[in-house]
Amino acid sequence: MNKKRILSACLKALFVGIVLFFLYLPILLLAVYSFDKTNMIGRFEGFSLTHYAQLFADPKVLNMIGNTFLLAFLAALLSTVLGTLGALGMFYCKKRLRTAINGVSQIPVINAEIVTALALAVTFVAVGIGKSYFTLLIGHMVICTPFVVLSVIPKLKQMDNSLYEAALDLGASPAKALFTVVLPQIIPGVLSGFMLAVTLSLDDYIVTMYTRPTGFETISTYVYNATTKGNAHTAVTLSSFWALTTILFMVILLFVLVSNLTGFKKKEARK
Repeated sequence: MNKKRILSACLKALFVGIVLFFLYLPILLLAVYSFDKTNMIGRFEGFSLTHYAQLFADPKVLNMIGNTFLLAFLAALLSTVLGTLGALGMFYCKKRLRTAINGVSQIPVINAEIVTALALAVTFVAVGIGKSYFTLLIGHMVICTPFVVLSVIPKLKQMDNSLYEAALDLGASPAKALFTVVLPQIIPGVLSGFMLAVTLSLDDYIVTMYTRPTGFETISTYVYNATTKGNAHTAVTLSSFWALTTILFMVILLFVLVSNLTGFKKKEARK
């Protein structure tokens, strides 16, 4: 019996390992070749930091990267505030209204992104708003906010609602009870929603293309243009973005490891 359990556990671990290997193999390839002189995958020419040096040598590219992260941070921050408030409103409203609002809020999640992008572009034209940083920010908020709601709602369902009611009975105002009782219980979901919104904004291309002002570049639009048209205005080659991919992956991996270790230590402390 023990042998069967051990064999079953080994097979499960092997299956998960194979899935993770093929899932992260492309990223690992980019990471390996980011430290090589070559501009072509499949040919090794020796260890070098040329791609990293090229990436940070062009001020235009640095400005583009800064714009991308600033946009992602602003969109994620506003989406987190809006999504958290929306989740709270949905959770405490009547069941029928909650179901209707929840269905409407999830349309951008299940809808094709190209449809959302076209709808936003047509709406801005219809109301006479030209493409600007404002329209770009609104577009990113539209695709990020529903995912924040999806992250916060489960935490609201898991929390002990009697604590909120007890705070009201003890004389706390609804606002004070919200900030001192409810928010501390759902803060993991809020943080998860924020990080997910940052990732979605950094990754987005379609909505960005339909809502961005002329001349504004993000990482996704720059890489696409470099792939299809080339970028003659910069000395940075497309292979230099292997370095950027590696940096982003390592930062995210570090954040995930720290978050998991912190959560594990808190659980151990509670025991």
